[in-house]
Amino acid sequence: MTRPMTDSGEIVACPECDLLQHLPELAPGAKARCLRCGNTLASPASEPIDAPLALTLAAAVVFIIANTTPLMGLSAVGRQAATTIPGGALEMWRQGEIVTAVIVAFCAIIAPGSYILFMLTTLLAVRRPPAPHWVGELLRWADSVQPWSMNEVMILGILVALIKIAELATVEPGIGMYAVGGLVVLFAAIMITFDPREVWRRIEWTDDVAEAVR
Repeated sequence: MTRPMTDSGEIVACPECDLLQHLPELAPGAKARCLRCGNTLASPASEPIDAPLALTLAAAVVFIIANTTPLMGLSAVGRQAATTIPGGALEMWRQGEIVTAVIVAFCAIIAPGSYILFMLTTLLAVRRPPAPHWVGELLRWADSVQPWSMNEVMILGILVALIKIAELATVEPGIGMYAVGGLVVLFAAIMITFDPREVWRRIEWTDDVAEAVR
């Protein structure tokens, strides 16, 4: 939570201990830490928009690959089978596992896809400030849906399943599995390089322009 102040900077509340303190202007690569608990309050990147935008574009491509290519292949007793993430959720639905199918579809397809879409739209909209007001709403939606993007949990579940069926069938990891692993890494990189304060700052410029027109 932040609010603009005078030339001395802005006041921020530490997300760990809630201490209110002034946040000075920081050079790219510098860090501001909480005076009480030492938690990092801000660390501006040298490319606050272009770097996360490039990572988000890469995540969009990898997301498409992860959902359109086989996740894994199974071979047992002369029979072979392969499936994609949407195909697996659909098969669960057909077999009556409706709740499980909905959870898998939401956490592995809908939530990460929505997060990528919201982030991509937000980052493209703020490249040339002033940014429109609806960008702030998209940023809130992206922040709300991001915790539900559980690709890392799905990877862990797949690995556990592979260990259990390794003695019963031959398992061949597909391109989709590697893509899901890459998506987990890209999501982490996006969160590290993305600075939401930079987006809000560019949205604030819209308010300044509106006041100047009046």
